[in-house]
Amino acid sequence: MSEDVEHGLAGEPSPPPAAKTKSRTRTPIEIRALARGHTRTALKVLIGIMRNDSATPAVRLSAANAVLDRGWGKSAQPIESGEEGVETVHRVERIIVRPKDGVGGGGEGREGE
Repeated sequence: MSEDVEHGLAGEPSPPPAAKTKSRTRTPIEIRALARGHTRTALKVLIGIMRNDSATPAVRLSAANAVLDRGWGKSAQPIESGEEGVETVHRVERIIVRPKDGVGGGGEGREGE
């Protein structure tokens, strides 16, 4: 890793040591927030790998692509089909059907109760 990246990583505040408490399952929102808290460090690492002359070209290319994806989003992928110029689009639809209250044996709405 290059010196300036290592120095930048060393300058990052490290999290306090974890207290020995009962672990709990984190929600996806909490996990996303924790991951986003490390964005700056992760980008510094990716850029350090991308600029590292001793890294293999494949590793440098992978790091460069990761940086571009995060900055500009992934490029759109064309849909290929058997026919030239025709795109196939599939639609998946979920329909939730709820029976009306009181029909079909529900406890409410019965006569004589």
